[in-house]
Amino acid sequence: MKKWLFFLFLIILPVFAYEVYTPESYNYAKSGNNLLFVVDYSNSMGEYLEHKTKAHLVKEMMNYILPQLSPDTKAGLRVYGHTCNLFAYNACRSSELLVPLRFTNTPDILSAMSKLRPRGMTPITYSLKQAVDKDFKETDGVKHIILLTDGGENCDESPCDYSIELVKTRKDIKIDVIAFNVHDDADLAQLQCTANVTGGRFVEADTRAQLFRSMEEMILPHKNVQATIYSTE
Repeated sequence: MKKWLFFLFLIILPVFAYEVYTPESYNYAKSGNNLLFVVDYSNSMGEYLEHKTKAHLVKEMMNYILPQLSPDTKAGLRVYGHTCNLFAYNACRSSELLVPLRFTNTPDILSAMSKLRPRGMTPITYSLKQAVDKDFKETDGVKHIILLTDGGENCDESPCDYSIELVKTRKDIKIDVIAFNVHDDADLAQLQCTANVTGGRFVEADTRAQLFRSMEEMILPHKNVQATIYSTE
């Protein structure tokens, strides 16, 4: 997408804003936190950055960050793009909950990640739907997704549109997004929208150091950020 179209997109979006929420206005239960990492293992995560694959840098970051989680936080891991499929239909459903939400399951998450390698496509929207409909099913408390991706949706869906529809009926889910080494303007706009409409945070990380710092900011307490919810209607 040309840059002028990207900027036009950003100008038009606020016109359709119909309501403003802040994270503290969400009706969160007080029974604890549920943190689901949704991690990209599509083919491009096998590209090298700072002499290591991007997937390897993500594993290093998770090895550093997981021990810092609060003991009263349930954590889980969903990945996508980790299988190679000849048919687009199957490739766009390559998303799997490898580690369900549990307390103190850092070893399980790290073990699961050590067995993966980047292979497929980038079904972000399908993964978010699975996370909301299945992984968080019958789960109380704060429901927090951290989406880490090195590219935009390539399965003919829109995570931005999905998030807009999601917040019409769900106020208990927040999606933070780390765009890791993403440089396409249209992809960045989609990912930023996905975070903004749910009251989540959007961060771009282009280096190992920025990746580590971004994830730290996501899991540590931070000041409330106002979020605009956009409507497609």
